[in-house]
Amino acid sequence: MDITGLHNGRITVPAAFEQVFSHFYYAVNSGPQTISKTLLPGFQTILVFSFGTPVTLLSGNAEIAMDKCMVLGPIKRAFDYLLPPGSDLLVANFKNDAFYRFFGEQVMSNIPIATDALSGDNCFTGLWQVLREIKMPEARVDAILKYAAPYLGQQHITASLLLQQDTYLNLVKTIARDTNQTERNVQLQQKKQFGYSLQEIIRYRRFLKAVNLVQDKLATGALKIDWFDIIVACDYYDQSQLVHDFKHFLNLTPGAFLRFQENICRPLP
Repeated sequence: MDITGLHNGRITVPAAFEQVFSHFYYAVNSGPQTISKTLLPGFQTILVFSFGTPVTLLSGNAEIAMDKCMVLGPIKRAFDYLLPPGSDLLVANFKNDAFYRFFGEQVMSNIPIATDALSGDNCFTGLWQVLREIKMPEARVDAILKYAAPYLGQQHITASLLLQQDTYLNLVKTIARDTNQTERNVQLQQKKQFGYSLQEIIRYRRFLKAVNLVQDKLATGALKIDWFDIIVACDYYDQSQLVHDFKHFLNLTPGAFLRFQENICRPLP
C-alpha cells in the first residue's frame, strides 16, 4: 500500500562494514498526515537520528519523543513509531555484538539512552550536526561509516566463536571446552556482548522462521495460511505455542499479523 508523502528505504553497507551494520534505514514524511509504522524485533541494537519534526516511539503505554538521536535495543519486541509531517529519520542497525565493540558493557544495561551520555565530548551531537547538513541518505551513511571506522574495537574470542556457528545446539558446552571457560562464563559473555541470552535468540530465530514462511506464502499470492504447516516446519509443539510467540514478540495474534502487513517494517534476518 502506497502512503502519500512517505519516502523510505534500506541502504546496504560496503563489504568492509558487513560485520558491523546489517543495513541503514531512512524515512522522510513530506506529506500532510502523521504516519504510523511498526518495527518488528530483530534482536539488533539501533542508533536513530532524527533531523526534522521529532519522531514519537510507542511501547505499551509509554511514549518517547525523539529530538536528535537515541540508542535502542536489543529490539526484542515490536514497537510502533509515529512519523509526523516534516520528519526525517535515519537508522543505523548494528549487527550482533558490534554495538558492544563500540561502547562496551557500561551502556548495554542502560538502553534506551540519549547518545550524548555515551561520550564525554558529546561526539554524537557533533555527528548529528554534520549529518543534518547532508540531504541525501546515501551521503549521510557514507559520513557515518567514515566516522565509525576508527572506533570499532576487536571482537572478543567468545563472540567470534558464537558467530561462527550455524546452530546453537550444545554451543555453550563446545565453546567452554575449546576456550577453557566455564559454561556459566560463556553464557555471561553472550549476554554482556550481545545484549541477549542464547535461549532468547533460539526462541526468536524459530519465530522469525515462522514469519518468513508466512510472508513467503503471501508473496506467492496465497489467500490463506495453513498454520499447521507452519507449526510443523518450525518445530512448535502446538498452535498455542505459536500464538504465544506472536503475542510475545509482536503483541499480535497470527491473524492480526496478516491484517497489518502494510504497516510492518521487518529487520533483515
